[in-house]
Amino acid sequence: MAKSKTSKTTKKRVVKVDPIGKAYISASFNNILVTLANNEGQVISWSSAGKMGFRGSKKNTPYAAQTAAEDCSKTAYDLGLRKVKVYVKGPGSGRESAIRTIHSSGIEVLEINDITPLPHNGCRPPKRRRV
Repeated sequence: MAKSKTSKTTKKRVVKVDPIGKAYISASFNNILVTLANNEGQVISWSSAGKMGFRGSKKNTPYAAQTAAEDCSKTAYDLGLRKVKVYVKGPGSGRESAIRTIHSSGIEVLEINDITPLPHNGCRPPKRRRV
């Protein structure tokens, strides 16, 4: 079948890169996501441990977080990002190593905020088991 001429091509979105932005690190038990954005929240660059080629339980290691943060911060530094405020979320093991790697790549870390959601009373427990 021939290709129809009505296929839509999407234009790549142009993101304004300021020297000051935000870094979001989501460290779960299974993966680590590193996202660098400008102050409006538009994503400049992102990376994850799975994107870097780690599989299975190796995705939640500090070394995987280090390589993901290095890949993400290198592209953002080349685009002009110089200072970030870091927002860390989740209980994973690669939180600190990702922050250290962002700082060592030339991007200055201004402040670190932990935005991990905490339950105030949790879910309602199930009813008592009947025998």
